[in-house]
Amino acid sequence: MIPAREALERLQEGNRRFVESGSGPVGRPSAGQQPFAIVLGCSDSRVPAELVLGQGFGDLFVIRVAGNIVAPSQVGSVEFAAERFETRLAVVLGHTQCGAVAATLEELRQPQGHESPNLRAIVDRIRPVVEPLLGTPVASDPAALAEQAVRANIRASVAHLRHGSALLERRIANDGLLIVGAEYCVEAGTVEFFEG
Repeated sequence: MIPAREALERLQEGNRRFVESGSGPVGRPSAGQQPFAIVLGCSDSRVPAELVLGQGFGDLFVIRVAGNIVAPSQVGSVEFAAERFETRLAVVLGHTQCGAVAATLEELRQPQGHESPNLRAIVDRIRPVVEPLLGTPVASDPAALAEQAVRANIRASVAHLRHGSALLERRIANDGLLIVGAEYCVEAGTVEFFEG
């Protein structure tokens, strides 16, 4: 584990290298932004949307939250980008080996009940989506269960964005806003997009 002060020094040094390398203020847009896609992704450190999707400064409007869950602040962030920048694509980007989905499955199988209410809020958003899987044959295969739970969670977030906001529903109907799901494979580095 890296001590906090050493971690802070690493960030400061990294920013210094960033500025000196020419990728700093000269190499990035500073006058404004016009992202062509909104990405609601997971906070997992292995899944930085700009890197895994091969994009640069100003290309993506990225919202990251553990488990790529959809809560009011995430909906508001998507609405903001769709309205302010007229961005017409929103992607819910989940990934294999998702810790938030794994924690939810663990809680369903062996309830602990001692985590913080804030962590519980994440699990409680994922629970209704993955709990039905425990009553199917896939429940006996941990790898298949995890895979299907991740996909179910992505689809639920897509559905919530499509049907949980009058503003986004209007943008879908009138302006061609498209909201899709995608899964990043941590092992292979590939992203699979799916609309259903």
